[in-house]
Amino acid sequence: MTKDEVRIGYAVPLLGAAVTAIGALGTIALADSATEADGLASFDPELTREVVGIRTAPLTELARALTFIGDVPVLVVLTLVAAALAYRWTKSWRSAALLLFAMAGSAALTFGLKAVVERQRPGITYVLGAVDNGFAFPSGHTLNSTVFLGMLAGLLWVRSPFATARVVVAVTAALLSFGIGLSRLYLGYHWATDVLAGWTIAVTWLALVGTAARLLKWLPRAPLTE
Repeated sequence: MTKDEVRIGYAVPLLGAAVTAIGALGTIALADSATEADGLASFDPELTREVVGIRTAPLTELARALTFIGDVPVLVVLTLVAAALAYRWTKSWRSAALLLFAMAGSAALTFGLKAVVERQRPGITYVLGAVDNGFAFPSGHTLNSTVFLGMLAGLLWVRSPFATARVVVAVTAALLSFGIGLSRLYLGYHWATDVLAGWTIAVTWLALVGTAARLLKWLPRAPLTE
């Protein structure tokens, strides 16, 4: 093992730990802001009104399509399909298990934080669609879809031998995550800080899972063969 490989071996877990710590602090700050209705959360009502003012028929259809991807039944099916494909392609249970574990943790974080913060959603006058009476913080669509897309991008990144494919997958995952989060704000189901918290928690959880997987040497190294 070269010195550069040793440095990278130490740097990656340290970076993951730093992202996890910063993300955890950010999540606590956002939760406190949502609970007290101060800080960033104080801008939520005005921002929601601004978003309502730019609604158009094409944007509404796009938002509904994006939010559909983040629906729980859809994500469950996509996760199971992705896990099955990962097992078939890699001939190893580790990638599939890592994806399933990440999604299970994401669901637990969503449920737990909603129960703890107990934030109410925007009024029904803002909602485009069926009314959701569940708690708002964090946005489950945003959190869970970001974890799913992030895991897919990460697993494909370490398996693909093609740099261009890696970049395309990473950018696509980021754009989809961004779009799904914004769709929740646009459709009136969440405040902006709910969505921001969804992204923050997702990145934090991904960093924690990725760091643990690296330390346990669960991440595959050999690229897929054609």
